[in-house]
Amino acid sequence: MNKTELIKKVAAENDLTQKAAAAVVDSVLNSVMDSLAAREPVSLFGFGTFSCKHRDARQGRNPATGEAMEFAASNTPVFKAAKAFKEKVN
Repeated sequence: MNKTELIKKVAAENDLTQKAAAAVVDSVLNSVMDSLAAREPVSLFGFGTFSCKHRDARQGRNPATGEAMEFAASNTPVFKAAKAFKEKVN
């Protein structure tokens, strides 16, 4: 399922126009991204938790040339599924 399909499903299940459903989906996704940018985890009961993980700078190698290269420190979004989510998938 992609974002367009998600919007259509939200619109159909909640008797909304696709434009209104798109606004709702965009608002939720932007809220999650804004919270993670502020280093605040987002917990959705029964779904899971979104958080940020810090990665330190490190040395690596270019696989094509073997040349050493430096990877800068970064923050990576992480998702941990809730127990109910895992049970539904399995």
